[in-house]
Order: sequence, then structure tokens, then C-alpha cells
Amino acid sequence: MLYQLHEFQHHAFAPMRLLAETMQTVYSHPWVPLSYTRFGRAVAAGAELIERTTRRYPKPPFNLPTTMVDGEAVGVTEEVVLATPFCHLLRFRRALLGRRDPKVLLVAPMSGHFATLLRGTVETLLPEHDVYITDWIDPRHVPLSEGEFSLDDYIDLISELLTFLGPDTHIIAVCQPSVPVMAAVSLMAAEDHPCQPRSMTLMGGPIDTRANPTKVNEMATQKPLEWFERTVIHTVPVGYAGRGRQVYPGFLQLQGFMSMNLERHVGEHVKLFQNMVRGDGDSAEEHRAFYDEYLSVMDLPADYYLQTVRKVFQEHHLPRGIMESRGRRVDPSMIRHTALMTVEGEKDDITGLGQTRAAHDLCVNLDPSRQRYHLQPKVGHYGVFNGRRWREEVYPHVREFIRTHDRD
Repeated sequence: MLYQLHEFQHHAFAPMRLLAETMQTVYSHPWVPLSYTRFGRAVAAGAELIERTTRRYPKPPFNLPTTMVDGEAVGVTEEVVLATPFCHLLRFRRALLGRRDPKVLLVAPMSGHFATLLRGTVETLLPEHDVYITDWIDPRHVPLSEGEFSLDDYIDLISELLTFLGPDTHIIAVCQPSVPVMAAVSLMAAEDHPCQPRSMTLMGGPIDTRANPTKVNEMATQKPLEWFERTVIHTVPVGYAGRGRQVYPGFLQLQGFMSMNLERHVGEHVKLFQNMVRGDGDSAEEHRAFYDEYLSVMDLPADYYLQTVRKVFQEHHLPRGIMESRGRRVDPSMIRHTALMTVEGEKDDITGLGQTRAAHDLCVNLDPSRQRYHLQPKVGHYGVFNGRRWREEVYPHVREFIRTHDRD
């Protein structure tokens, strides 16, 4: 019912949203004399804020048409190379002939935001890597006939993608995927699968959330699983291909994201209003670009979400050695060939220090020469994989690690 009410509210706001959009257009039009006055800019700014707070933000584009390779601009084409109901494997094909760079599978978080959240990560990797990414499909657009998507399905999908890409692949998991990625690689190692990845890089991932638990971890443990099932799981309404599917709606996740730093978000929107009134277009555009991404969210499949809450955050299956997938024991000690790197941020308030590094304690049979840990000072969760410090300080270590083990 809540999902249906949310849809009704969105449609009910449509006339007000249209009026605000019209006013913003009129009072910012260069042919309208009032647009050059403080009053006109204030009206346009207020109207834009109303429009932005009532709109639905679509999935943003990656918008990476070119990259620089050896100082020259090279065209980049997005190509879906493998399509599954809940995920497309997207390749960023560079217009290069005869160049062999390490093949990297970048596993984006399935945690509310779209894979475009890793646009900066992809952009940094592109000049020197053949990059693929998991482009998740919003489950409200996936018909019920395609079945459910669970944590086991996630693990199976990672194995399927690694098999498709072949044995010379390097896999990078950003945040949430660290657990299913490590599980998939462990199971492939136990089977002596020929397509085990050459290296596995886990960045800010919740391998063992008992280490330095954060507010996010505590939220998952303060309530029983039944509370999550009863409170946050809802049914996709009529009007979507996935109608009838049980999901954790994106709009509820967004409320949770915003409430954690509500004062800061309100302050940012006040600054947007002030910048528009002053005519500071650059600052206003930076705000729009950030929030166009941040406010664009997708639903999560109920089975996957609830199993993740229980097995990863409440019962800690992987670090306790009791994790199973389809009756198979997940045993990281079986990993002997895939090199392991973990990356953590000093100020990460989502995945606490030590939670990702715990992966090394589980890979007891992996030679120390094939393991590396990097602690990045002065960055929070997103700074581990995005922004200046990622580009200048984290990425060089990841690049060198991948290249070292690409030659194994």
C-alpha cells in the first residue's frame, strides 16, 4: 500500500511541478527583463527548488564518450555484452586496435543507487584497462515471470560473469558486493574453476561488520529481521513491468540516506538557492550534478535485501565460517591463485576500519606475496573509489597491484 500511496503522491504533485517548471523557465529567460533582477532570480530559484524536490530522478547516463590513452583522445562506446534479467554486463569499448590492457570487471553496489555512482571509478580505470561493469536493472522493471533475485543468485551471477570474461580477468568489488564476490571466488577456487580471476580487489566492503561497527551496521542489528520484512518491504504497484514483485523501494532507501545527514542536505539546498540568486552558475551546476546522481535510486529485490541483512550484518556468516550458497560451503581458505587486495578509508563511516581487511584473515592459504592492504588517509567511504584522492592516491596502488598479477 505504501508504494501505491507514494505513486499517487507523485502524480498529485504533477500540476504544482509543472507550474514551478514554467515559472523557473519564464523568470530565467534572457528575453524577460525581470530575469536580470534579484527578484526574478529569487523566483526562478524558488521554483527550481520546488520542481527538483518533487520530480522523479531517472537513471543518469555514464556520459564517458572519450578517454585519454597515451596523451591522445580515444572514443569510448558503451556495449551490453551479456544481458540477464537483473543485470547487464556493460563494456566500455575503447576505439583501440592491437592494445592489450588488463581486463577489469567492476562490480557496482546493488544498494540503492545505480551503477553510474561509479562513473568516476570507471573514468579513472579506462585509460589503462579494458573495463566492464555490472549495470543493475531496477527490479520494478523486471517481470515476475523472471523469478526472484536472492543473495545466492548474486553469487551465481558473479561466477557467470567471470566465466563469460575468461581466466585473465581482474575483479573489483566496491562496498556491498565484496561479500558475494568473495563468496563466488571462494566457490570457484573450491571447484578449481578455470576462470578464477587473476586478482580480487575489495574496496570498503562489509566482510566482517563486527569490526568497528558503524551507525549503518548498528541499524541492521537493532531490529529483528521480521521488522525489516514488515516495515521496508513493499509490492511494486500496477504501472510497472515488475508489478507484484516484493522490493525494498528506492524512495524509502533515499529517506534513510537523507536522514543520516539531513542537516547537511538541507544546508546544501539553501546554498543552491543563494547561489542561484547571486548568479553563481558554476556552484549551482555542481550542486545539480551531485544531487541528480544522489537522488536517483532503484528498488532492491526483497529476497536479496533480507538475506544480506541477516547473513552479512546480523549473523556474520562469512567471517564465522558458516556461509553456504545452494548447499555449498563458502570457504575462502580455498583461494590460492587469486591475488587479494583490500582498500579502506580512514574516515569511512559506512564500512568501519578493519571490516574489509578481515578478508585477509579468511584467506589463510593465500601466499602473503599475493596479498596487499591499503589504508587511505583522510577519506570517507566514497573517497575510497571516487574523487581526487581516489585518482591520485588510491588508484596508483590498485593499478600497480593489477599489473603485477596480470603477469602471473
